[in-house]
Amino acid sequence: MLASLEVAESPASRMRGLLGRSSCDGALLIRPARSVHTFGMRFPLDVAHLDAELRVVRTVRMDRHRLGRPIRGGRAVLEAEAGCFQRWDLRVGDELTVRCDGDSTDQPTDQEQNR
Repeated sequence: MLASLEVAESPASRMRGLLGRSSCDGALLIRPARSVHTFGMRFPLDVAHLDAELRVVRTVRMDRHRLGRPIRGGRAVLEAEAGCFQRWDLRVGDELTVRCDGDSTDQPTDQEQNR
């Protein structure tokens, strides 16, 4: 489960992403998006490509100053500091659930249910 998540859905917020930050607490969900880049980033990223149901279809670690390739079926991208996906045990096939503050947390997440 992620501690915090920012969602970038406007053109400006998707273009900005994590640029200019020296670190990232939690993760950034960018949608719609099929690919990302790390030009101008200050740290390497874990990147998860997600389908329309927010199911992880591919994960990759991207070093700084790289251009990611578009992923067929990708509709959104989850970005986090490199190493986070391993700590969170995020894998291909996991389905993410986005909850807002105040949402009930007494039910397991889809990721927990699918294991």
